Amino acid sequence: MSPSDATAELSDRLWQAVVDGDEHRAAGLVHQAAADGVDEERLLLDVIAPVQEKVGLEWAADRITVAQEHAATAINERIVASLAHRRPTREPRKGRVTVSCIDGEWHAFPARLVTEVLVLRGWQVDYLGAQTPTPHLVAHLHHTDPGAVLLSGSVPTHLPAAHAAITACQAIGVPVLAGGRAFGRDGRHARALGADQWAADARGAAAVLQAGIERPGPATIRQVADDLPHLADQEYTMVVLSRPRLVKQTLADLESRFPAMRAYTDAQRERTAEDVAHIIDFLATALYVDDPDVFTEFLGWTADVLEARHVPAHSVVAGLDALAEQLREFPRTVGLLHSGRVALRGGPIHPVPDPDIHA
Repeated sequence: MSPSDATAELSDRLWQAVVDGDEHRAAGLVHQAAADGVDEERLLLDVIAPVQEKVGLEWAADRITVAQEHAATAINERIVASLAHRRPTREPRKGRVTVSCIDGEWHAFPARLVTEVLVLRGWQVDYLGAQTPTPHLVAHLHHTDPGAVLLSGSVPTHLPAAHAAITACQAIGVPVLAGGRAFGRDGRHARALGADQWAADARGAAAVLQAGIERPGPATIRQVADDLPHLADQEYTMVVLSRPRLVKQTLADLESRFPAMRAYTDAQRERTAEDVAHIIDFLATALYVDDPDVFTEFLGWTADVLEARHVPAHSVVAGLDALAEQLREFPRTVGLLHSGRVALRGGPIHPVPDPDIHA
């Protein structure tokens, strides 16, 4: 059996143990592989990471429950920690860096994978975990003076917070390496928000650090408009400020546009309100970065998740129509809503899975 086949088989066996909720069996598989000489970085990125990706895909397809998804993620997190704790203590050979999630970002698994890979490659890493408020991140940087900050984001709605973090870190002379699904598959949003570098995954991040990142020049505080001049039209600000009203009015409009909703239970109405709020959040983010793909990809994912749960995708189109009526005075917003309707009516869009693994 080739090494790649052996890795795939191990990943399949780990998936079965994880989805069964059998932490002892799951950890045993990984620990035995390590004892048999399988490289730890390979275990992290080629065995555990694909299992975590499958967790998100299976939840989106409604083949595992929310409880199973949470339990599986927790098992994977503890296995990663157990590998770190079993590792012999080594003095870092390279510089010091900080790894942190964007403020509001609770998907910490990608950042943890990056941290462990960098430690294996000889870096001293301060891992700050999920949802690190930017002022606390900056205070930590003042105290430790790392060579770089690795900023992780999985959900695009946190891009405005990422922008604030990037400019704040650079203002005190610390360069920013951005990574994660939120920044786009090609890193376009990292570049738009002024990050010094972008990496697609943990190995890419290690390569960027190895090559070196130049520190920012004399401290300057950039304004949002310096990076994103399109925000001068105020459409992003108006949509964000109008969010509560937009959710309320859209729910009312949906009852006439989508009559089946009149029979919804209170719980179903609450879930629908959450879906509408998420749609508005992604609409606002697309306005912030001026990229319709942020919105249309999320809509495709949402429609597929709803279809898997026997909710017709055309209900999403009805919601977009209701929003377009309320926001008809905002041309960029109307354009995004039109793009969303075209994308949904043009056929199924492959979902962007729950982004727990992409570093």
